[in-house]
Formats: sequence, structure tokens, C-alpha cells
Amino acid sequence: MAASARIFNFSNSHSLLLKTSRLHAPLRRTQHLRSPCRYSSLSLNSHNHSSPKFLNAHSFPVFRSANSSVPANYFDRLFFGAAEKNPFHWNFAPPGHCADDRNNGIAAGDKRPEVAVVMLGWLGAQPKHLRKYIELYNNKGIHAVTFVASVRDVLSFDLGKKLEERIHKLARELASWLSDDTGRDRVLIFHTFSNTGWLAYGAILDNLKDRHNLLEKIKGCVVDSGGDPNLDPKVWAAGFTTALLKKSSSATYPSTRLQIDNNGSKIEEKEPFLIETFLLFAFEKLFSYLLNLPKVNPRLTRVISGLSKNQPACPQLYLYSAGDKVIPFRAVEMFIEEQRKIGKRVSSFNFGSSPHVDHYRTFPDLYASQIDYFLKDCLSMVGKL
Repeated sequence: MAASARIFNFSNSHSLLLKTSRLHAPLRRTQHLRSPCRYSSLSLNSHNHSSPKFLNAHSFPVFRSANSSVPANYFDRLFFGAAEKNPFHWNFAPPGHCADDRNNGIAAGDKRPEVAVVMLGWLGAQPKHLRKYIELYNNKGIHAVTFVASVRDVLSFDLGKKLEERIHKLARELASWLSDDTGRDRVLIFHTFSNTGWLAYGAILDNLKDRHNLLEKIKGCVVDSGGDPNLDPKVWAAGFTTALLKKSSSATYPSTRLQIDNNGSKIEEKEPFLIETFLLFAFEKLFSYLLNLPKVNPRLTRVISGLSKNQPACPQLYLYSAGDKVIPFRAVEMFIEEQRKIGKRVSSFNFGSSPHVDHYRTFPDLYASQIDYFLKDCLSMVGKL
């Protein structure tokens, strides 16, 4: 098996992060909808390693004094929360749960291929956050394996090693499951979230690039709130800031359409808080440096190039929103067009106003119907319909 894609591997991040923490951020306010949107997260990871020691609450003195609502251990909890004991989690569909259920569009007869969806979570996601998606697939007789990413591990000293181990373990697990002789064929569907999950998918493809027999068993890929191939520091900064602040981030609030004119729709954006403004500023400075490191940029470029040019010959579905404040929807639409130009089977849906990785919660029926149509397309050729 090919070596894992190592995204970051640097030795001087300690001094860089300490310098970044002393930066003083300027205060600033800040179906298709046309709207100015910002940024996305391109990143990976998390595993059960010891917590990094170079980043804690004392690295952000501005908040200890400027905002009394932030607890002293706020950043300790953000960065050093409990690590996942396993790099992935299996969630098997109940035996016979959906056998021959034509109403759901997916049949699961005993002699039909066995299907598993690989869910690659957004930065900062936890397995519990993927529960409703797991149920969506399990109810159709499809197994689910989940992989989530932690901010803590992305910003640790030995990031490259952790990333390589996690991606390699997951790719090896998937290869083992696909190769297991049970008397039934086995196939995979990928469902990625944000650019974190999308980039993880690219790294898995890089791991399996010499296993053509396994790549042929990938029958479809859903890209939820991801698919931006650009290495923009502002994009990374927005992704990491949203992952850290979670529901406190302005990016988690839905956009409100104010008016529609000849220039398109205008979107009202919630103004970021002081802490969010600072993190956006600090992370942009940090990633302006990291993304240009000679050991970082080529590796990222290789993974993104694989996603751009060498994805499996299977259908792709892009679920995105013009109201997404984390990932620029124009970049997603440009990538979709590039995929179509090289002959890929691509479908897409713009939800218009829903926040980043929140399309299912905002439009549950519409989201589920898009998944249904896509699964019928993907699995019709492997005897599932």
C-alpha cells in the first residue's frame, strides 16, 4: 500500500505559534442565492496522542483580560479535550432491517452487494454529531464507518506522524473490509463534510492509488460543504475559528436574504464577536506561513491534485449553500464545472441559506431526498435496485 499523504511536518511551529499569540487584531465589524461568502477549512485529524504543550489559555492573554465571559481554561478545553480512543467507528445496519424495502429505493437482499458509507467529519466534529447521518444510511441497510478530526492534533508538533497513522489505519481497515470473503460483494460510498472530510477522502485515495481493484469498489462520493481546492490562509483561518468556537461562531447562524435585484441576492451576516475577530486574524497569519512551507505545500497540492484529476469513475454529489460563511460557494461551483469538463458524473444542489455543514438540520426532507436520488444512481449498477 502506498505511503500515507502527510499534510504537515514542521519543527518550528512552537516559536511561530507563540509569536502569533502576541499579534494585536484590529477590531472590525464584519433555488441559488448570490452572496459574498468566506473561506473554508482544509485540514485533517485526531487520535489518542498526548496533548500538545505549546498552546494553552496563557497563549491568548488578550482574552483573559479583555473578555471576562471567557473562562480561564477555555482554550485548554478547546485544544486538550478528550481524545478519541479509536481512529474510526463502525455502525452496522441491523440485519435485514431494510431487506427488499423498495419504498426507500434501496434493496438489501442476502445475495446483493453489501454497502458501507465512509463518513469523514468536519474539523472538530465528534461521532455523536454524525448520529443523524448514520441513521439516514442505516435505515437503508447501509453500514456506516465514521472518522472525525480534532483541532488539537492538527496543531501539535508531530502532526505529520499522527495524520499518517490515522489515514493509514482507516485505509487499511477499508481495504480489509472490502477484501473479506463473505460470499457477497462489498462496495463503498463516501460522505465527506467540509474541506476537512474532503481532504481526508483525497488522502485515502492516495493511500489506495495502487490498489485499483479496491478503487473500483468506490461507487459514489457525497461532498457536504466542501470541495474548495484553493490554499487560501483566510479559508483555513475561518475553518479553524469555526471549529474552535462551534455554536459561538457567527458562521453557524443561517443567512437572511434581504433583497433580490439584478445583481443577485444580498445576504445579511451576523457580525463576529471580539474573540472570533482575533482568531480569524491570528490563524490567517499562522496559515500564511504554514501553507507555504516546502514540506507542507507540495503534499497538500498532491492530495488536492488527486481530487481534481484522479477521482474514481463514480458519481459525485455536491451539497452546498450560497449562505455558507465558511466555504466560498463560487469555488465549489468552479470545481464542479472542472470535474464535468473532464468527464466526471457530477450532480449538485445549492440549499441557498443554510449554514456550513448544517444543510441536513435546516432542510431535513430536502437533504434526505437528494441522498436517496444519489444512492439510486450510484448503486443501480451494482445490483442494488
